[in-house]
Amino acid sequence: MKKYQLYFGLALASMLWINLAQAQFNYAAKKKPATAAKDSVAPKTDNTPAAVTPAAPVVTNPNAKSVKTYDTTLVGGFNDKKQKPQRNNYAFFSENSKRKGVQEKIPLPYENLREEDALFSEFLWEEIDGREKLNRPFTYQAYDDNGDQRFFALLLRAIDKQEVVPFSAAGGDDRFTQPISSDEVSSMLKGSLDTQLVQNVDNPNIYDTSIIYNTKLAPNPDSIYTFRLKEQWIFDKKTSRMYCRIIGIAPVATLVINNKPTKRTLFWLYYPELRTTLAKAEVYNPKNISSRITWEELFESRYFNSYIVKSSIDNFNDKLLNAIYKDPIRRLQEGEKIRQKIFDYEQDRWVY
Repeated sequence: MKKYQLYFGLALASMLWINLAQAQFNYAAKKKPATAAKDSVAPKTDNTPAAVTPAAPVVTNPNAKSVKTYDTTLVGGFNDKKQKPQRNNYAFFSENSKRKGVQEKIPLPYENLREEDALFSEFLWEEIDGREKLNRPFTYQAYDDNGDQRFFALLLRAIDKQEVVPFSAAGGDDRFTQPISSDEVSSMLKGSLDTQLVQNVDNPNIYDTSIIYNTKLAPNPDSIYTFRLKEQWIFDKKTSRMYCRIIGIAPVATLVINNKPTKRTLFWLYYPELRTTLAKAEVYNPKNISSRITWEELFESRYFNSYIVKSSIDNFNDKLLNAIYKDPIRRLQEGEKIRQKIFDYEQDRWVY
């Protein structure tokens, strides 16, 4: 019995000693930063009189907290951040079987066309309106494993991944002369830069200079439904057929300025560079999801409806049709006449 009492006494003494050492350590740790802060304070001098300065109504404070500004990351409404599903999103095949096959697709190479064999050649500029029923896949608003399924979001992802180089469309330039960066493309969707004084959240008498984007000139996501194509139609005398080669694609935004809709071409993309990206993205099929085609197959097979806005046929002033004909119905009629001229030229080469 005495033996157990001795063990119990030793255990109680050791516990008391541990608690005492822990208390001394906590006291030393708490006292050390206070002493350092006390030593770092500069000694107060009585020779310097206290100066009283009136508070200014407008002061630029560099040390003030950041003022909340507009969130410009999603002004365009195209969120490129894709989230991978944690479970298999398909019922009849594994998660990576079909999707992996789409990601490995490559476009078929073009036929070799020689300039010496080009018996006929003209340039056409056409526009695809996503509001038409046949062109609705261009504005399909849904999220898939690859992100936003709208065609313009696909173009933005290709630019962000540096899979294609955007070119400036300023001044109506469509010859791919001035490349621009992805930051410049992003700024187009945010509007114009603007600065203004914003009241500080901590001190109402202090105003901080804040740089924001004027979102009035930013295109609405629903307004980017038009895509302009630059094409070259070539009749090859070696194969006796007409070829249509797409050279460039440009998204066109519709801005409402002074209650008047105005179209603005954002940028141009070189289509031969974009073909690889388009071959890895599928088009929405409203009739059957299992029989979808890629965007590259859609453009090459011309599964879309378009109208001509400009051509190199009898266009001495190099103007768009809307600059020549004010009546929209007349513009459509003239565009169909241009299309009929190209069709007739191909048919006239044949002898029945």
